[in-house]
Amino acid sequence: MQQRQHLVLLLFSFFLLFQTSNGHNITRLLAKHPSLSTFNHYLTLTHLAQEINRRTTITVLALDNTAMSSLLAKKPSIYTLKNILYLHVLLDYFGAKKLHQITNGTALAATMFQATGVAPGVAGFVNITDFKGGKVGFGAEDNGGSLDSFFVKSVEEIPYNISVIQISKALPSAIAEAPTPGPSELNITGIMSAHGCKVFADTLLANSEAMGTYEDNVNGGLTVFCPLDDPFKAFLPKYKNLTASRKASFLEFFAVPVYQSLSMLKSNNGLMNTLATDGASKFDFTVQNEGEEVTLKTKVNTVKIIGTLLDEEPVAIYTIDKVLMPRELFKAAPTPAPAPAPEEAADAPKGSKSKSKSKSASTPESDSPADSPDDDPADDNAAVSFGGARFAAVRLSFLLVFLLL
Repeated sequence: MQQRQHLVLLLFSFFLLFQTSNGHNITRLLAKHPSLSTFNHYLTLTHLAQEINRRTTITVLALDNTAMSSLLAKKPSIYTLKNILYLHVLLDYFGAKKLHQITNGTALAATMFQATGVAPGVAGFVNITDFKGGKVGFGAEDNGGSLDSFFVKSVEEIPYNISVIQISKALPSAIAEAPTPGPSELNITGIMSAHGCKVFADTLLANSEAMGTYEDNVNGGLTVFCPLDDPFKAFLPKYKNLTASRKASFLEFFAVPVYQSLSMLKSNNGLMNTLATDGASKFDFTVQNEGEEVTLKTKVNTVKIIGTLLDEEPVAIYTIDKVLMPRELFKAAPTPAPAPAPEEAADAPKGSKSKSKSKSASTPESDSPADSPDDDPADDNAAVSFGGARFAAVRLSFLLVFLLL
């Protein structure tokens, strides 16, 4: 009987695990609280709600309508307001109980503002201090240690996924409140140059066609993967051998015409089109992830994302450790075979004739093109994994009921 109870408890734990994997929806959570409607509205307007929904183990410091009115009275731009609200999302879970159990009475929590890469130094951190008498104070770390916003109440808690707590007023921060340029005003090459991708940025600036394509996509969404200086500098001789049209396509290959946060990249495997994609000229790569590591792969080589320069919708910029090479321009390195290849493999790659007609950049710079990429069944597995988890949860729940009878 005792073994059966243990089995039931184990199955129930698995059931809860699958049920909580559905995540959360901050808009719905706040919709139950009319006094937070303005805060909820601006989370949606700034697209911050979507980013909150994609994260786990976070705390939202909510402001009531009165506190939001005081904040909006300063008339910040929507982009500046987003930075201010970023500062109110902690990248850790703090429920009401945990706030009064902080080790040594004080804690420093990273925020989504810090994660954007825009906040210098410790400007994206929030100090939380448990004072005598049950008061808990909050203050931006760049505010001279002032803790003049206080815990009001717990609004919603889903341990240890998301906690929404109300604080008395907005956290003042000179850095977060500084005028913020809109996406079209962002100097993306300046950001890259200042953070280890100067060679790539200078090369992009020198190519007006590719640079224009980047600029045209900033407002609608853009994700850039820039190679660090050393690997790109070593690659320049190959780049200089490309024709003008191929140079433009090559540079456009390092950007995707949609915003992809790092959490989105970590949760999605599969083919991704780029700014260079044009009909038969695919110029795509495969995103793969294992744990916290995200790699980009073509038929020629594989690179790894190693840093975040900017992650603020609608633009994200990441650094990669090597130069990712599109198969449309470069030949895949030969792989040693343990045995002679089948007779079919000796045939010339198909489709090279049609590719040469579509776009000059679609013919590899080497003597012959690499094989066309096949659809990877592993990519489809990622798409159905969530549905499989839900099905497993349902089966476990039925088994649980049966055992309890």
